[in-house]
Parts: sequence; structure tokens; C-alpha cells
Amino acid sequence: MRKFIFFTAVATFLLVGFTSVKAQRNSDDKIKKVLYFNPEVEPDIDEIKEPTNNAFFDAVSDNFSGRRNKMLRAEVQVPFDSIDKKTITDYCLNNDADFAIVSKVRYFKVGLGKYVFSNQVVVSMKLFDAEGSLITETDYDTYRKNMRLLGSTVNSIKIGTEGAIKGILKQLRKLKPTEAEL
Repeated sequence: MRKFIFFTAVATFLLVGFTSVKAQRNSDDKIKKVLYFNPEVEPDIDEIKEPTNNAFFDAVSDNFSGRRNKMLRAEVQVPFDSIDKKTITDYCLNNDADFAIVSKVRYFKVGLGKYVFSNQVVVSMKLFDAEGSLITETDYDTYRKNMRLLGSTVNSIKIGTEGAIKGILKQLRKLKPTEAEL
């Protein structure tokens, strides 16, 4: 009789445990996948594209480490000013992404003639849903927001990227309070 009572108690305990865990799962806890394209770099000089991409994605991956989202990277550069809705939809569908972010990094021109790069950048981002509809956009100017005069360009790109991501999250909270955690 003791074994029967013990077995019934354990089975009841496990049944209650499984049903409570199943009830706690809902669609809001789903991990959202965000697809990032290589940023468009202005001015269009090949020597600065790779270091800019590395600094940009370092900042994005650092920002995603504390969130419950997954970052996807597309090794394709999409033009920031003329974005094709079908392209965004296709990339989101093929990568099983919930959102897509198209970005642009613009360096300040210093001097006359050739480009001499300062440490100031403007990072602009546009957030699209999986259907290719624009949700929000933002930009972050490292000089106007931080008044940074010294420091490396890599750090400015990281600061600008983090600021732009925070700007998108802030605008998302205003648009849809339930989707504040991108």
C-alpha cells in the first residue's frame, strides 16, 4: 500500500509540474530573429568597408548578448535610400527572420580634396518586419549626441550603433508597448 501511495504522489507531482511548465510557455517568450544587412558606408571607399562592417557587427553582437533574441547576419549590402520590399521579404523568408534592419554609416568629411576621416560618424537604421513593411527608423550622430572629439573611429561606430539600436527600441515602445523587447 505504501508503494502505491508513493507512486500516486510522484505521478501527481510530475503531472502538475508538466502542466504548469506548459502553461508558462506562450508566444511572447518566442525568440525573435533579427536579420542585419551589411551597412551602407558613405563615402563609398572599399578600404573602409571591412573595418566598418567589423566594428558595426561587434557592436550589434555585444548589444544582443543580453537579450533573448537571435542576431542573423546577411553578407549583403542593401541600399539604404532605395529599399526593395520584395528583397527584404525574400531574405526574411529564407533566413526565417522576424525583423530586418538596414543600416548606413556615414563618415564626416574633413579637409579639402580627398576624404580624411575623422572619428565622427552618423549611424542610421531602418527596421522592417518580415513582410517588408517599414516599422521605424532612427539615426545617431556621435558628435551631436556625445560631443565626442577624441577617440577612435571604431569606438565611434560602436557608440553610434548602440545609440541607433536604443533609438529603435525607444520608438518601438512608443508604437507597440508589447513589442518593446526586440
